Amino acid sequence: MLAILVKDGKGPIENLYLGETPEPELKYGQVMVKIKAFGLNRMDILQRKGNYPVPPGASDVLGVEFSGIVSALGEGVSKFKVNDEVFGIAGGGAYAEYIAVYETHLFPKPSHLSWIDAASIPEVFLTAYQALVVYGEMKEGENVLVHASASGVGIAAIQLARVRGAKAVISTASTKEKLDWLVNIPHGATNGVNYKTQNFAEEVKRITGNKGADVIIDFVGQSHWSKNIESMAMDGRMTMLALLSGTKVSEFDLSALLYKRLRIQGSTLRSRTVEYQADLIKRFADDFLGLITGQDGQGPIKTYIHQVYSWKKIQDAHRDMEGNQTIGKLVAVVD
Repeated sequence: MLAILVKDGKGPIENLYLGETPEPELKYGQVMVKIKAFGLNRMDILQRKGNYPVPPGASDVLGVEFSGIVSALGEGVSKFKVNDEVFGIAGGGAYAEYIAVYETHLFPKPSHLSWIDAASIPEVFLTAYQALVVYGEMKEGENVLVHASASGVGIAAIQLARVRGAKAVISTASTKEKLDWLVNIPHGATNGVNYKTQNFAEEVKRITGNKGADVIIDFVGQSHWSKNIESMAMDGRMTMLALLSGTKVSEFDLSALLYKRLRIQGSTLRSRTVEYQADLIKRFADDFLGLITGQDGQGPIKTYIHQVYSWKKIQDAHRDMEGNQTIGKLVAVVD
């Protein structure tokens, strides 16, 4: 089959190319999907550069989220049949014509979602759901702070928090354009803070009447650490999904963790067990999946697509993702 491969196994954008690779073999409980579209995620950049280890047993082809048509069934499959329209997540292998994936990791594609919309949903919404609901345990009336909020996960988390009944949903981003967009979408952020020109900890305290954020979703790490701790409410919870600014905090007073009774959780969804992922997928589907539509749909939660590419233009897609100027998801179609 054809797939997007990386020359020499890792390297710069120019090493991405469309080439031949063996078709995957089905294991017990797996479904073969002929891929229509796949979503791009920042972990794809890290993996392409050789900085993101592939989970044991997963394909070393890039890509973790996709939409497509069931083309074959492995032994033990009961939920799907050939020609069903689906979307889902995998440990790898989505930048390809075909992918083998456990049936527990697939959603039936509703007719109101396009192939492109469906491919943009699984990774970002499951990650946001895990951070906000499973780890963050967000309750109605609580205040939420979302960093890197113009990313796919950030936009998903903002909407999930609003629909779940958050009081304030505060988004941080680096430009006025991004913040204006995030505040103005349906069920968008209640407040936007430019972390480059404003002290977000002071803004969180001002917005929440000195209560602070009950839940924080952070991708940034080192540069935001101290202000995050300052921003957190009593009994606050923070989920750390990435460390974009660095991994080491040179000096930190631990007393706030103790006296504010803070809880900080790290998370990488891709490395979790198949069983954990299957349970998360089921919980998310029960709670939120039926509420999601494309950006022109009527659902209270929408998936927003920044750009669609032919997979033959995958280098352009990675270049745009590395440029950090996007708002929403980048999706490639297999054409």
